[in-house]
Amino acid sequence: MSRGGSPPRLATVDLELSAGVATIRLARPEALNAFDRQLGEDLLAALRHVGADDGVRAVVLTGAGRAFSSGADLRSVRDDDVRTRSGGPNLYHVLSERFHPAAACIREMPKPVVAAVRGPAVGVGMSLALSCDFVVACESAYFMLAFVNVGLVPDGGASAFVLSRVGFTRGARLALLGERLGADEAVDCGLINAVYADDDLDDCVHELAMRLAAGPTLAYAGIKRQLNHWLFGRMAEQMELEASIQQRLTESADFGEGVAAFVEKRPPRFIGG
Repeated sequence: MSRGGSPPRLATVDLELSAGVATIRLARPEALNAFDRQLGEDLLAALRHVGADDGVRAVVLTGAGRAFSSGADLRSVRDDDVRTRSGGPNLYHVLSERFHPAAACIREMPKPVVAAVRGPAVGVGMSLALSCDFVVACESAYFMLAFVNVGLVPDGGASAFVLSRVGFTRGARLALLGERLGADEAVDCGLINAVYADDDLDDCVHELAMRLAAGPTLAYAGIKRQLNHWLFGRMAEQMELEASIQQRLTESADFGEGVAAFVEKRPPRFIGG
């Protein structure tokens, strides 16, 4: 790679460069690429590296195995060593130091980023996919703002990215009901750009990435600045709001019940407190 220094040593992310295209692959396939502390830190390091490398002209973000990402690893959240003074999980810190900087890095990166989605893109995994400039998926992929199912609110920038793509009506339904949205419906409502047959996804993503890598990179950077200025001029403020609300909710009984129900594989019994 040029002018970006040596690639960082990453434990849970694979980073490859070929013909000006950097591929960042989330690599916890045994956990459906659920985000723990290491994956969050590795992803941010990889994004910052390719963003600074002049040899990278386009970026593909994808997941190893049968998932893009199933979201936050709730067991990891419960066991994370970053805690509040009261001993609870410090999601404000996690979001502010890991997930939100990653989403901001994608939006501010002066080169196009393509999310290639197989299987689930759930919770912060969906947020991450939607932060990209293009989102393409295979037919068996699905998207889900699952936060409400454990008593939380969308984070990772989802409250901005979803609404900018599909508007209030669809966005409210996805956020409030936490329903699964199949790839075909996602493309029909404008949430994502394209859907391909499962066996064709890799070839189609490669073709798109190579086309972008051969294009006018300065123009791409300017286009992203324009889109960000119009749609995401208050992105930092919105992410701060997400993190603040999320932290308050982690101290609620409903969140504790939501996590316990998830771990025990049973329906949650929320009490509104």
